Amino acid sequence: MEMSKWIVSGGHKPHQADHADLRNQGSRRQEARRWKPPIQVTGAALLIALAVTPALARDRGQYANSSPEMKAWFDGLRSGKGPCCSDADGSAVSDVDWETRNGHYRVRIEGEWFDVPDEAVITEPNRVGRTMVWPMRGYQGLSIRCFMPGSMT
Repeated sequence: MEMSKWIVSGGHKPHQADHADLRNQGSRRQEARRWKPPIQVTGAALLIALAVTPALARDRGQYANSSPEMKAWFDGLRSGKGPCCSDADGSAVSDVDWETRNGHYRVRIEGEWFDVPDEAVITEPNRVGRTMVWPMRGYQGLSIRCFMPGSMT
């Protein structure tokens, strides 16, 4: 006596696909495909938004006693990369932490040497005499927004 495999087949009669079922399946694929580009664009926009970190200015109050003229001068400092913000964003650099090499400046920040881009160098006279750097941290690491060389004395 031969046994039935009804239990193994899930208990249902095998389904025969007809042409109407195949047409419906194709339209479902097209509808799913229709949503793919907007989802990809949204995902890319989300990744970009999460990857970009804003450069936050900070005023720790260390230059609160500066004269209004000096503060206005610092606020107006610009390099080829844009405004340097203000003195509170910059940091004074010791003479041992900056140098010139092959006609370009280098500065040591947190123990690591960085080449100063030529467009980041402030070309107007240094009214404070000390070397200053305006580093910025972003998702690509540290970059130098502005650099003002001192007298190296």
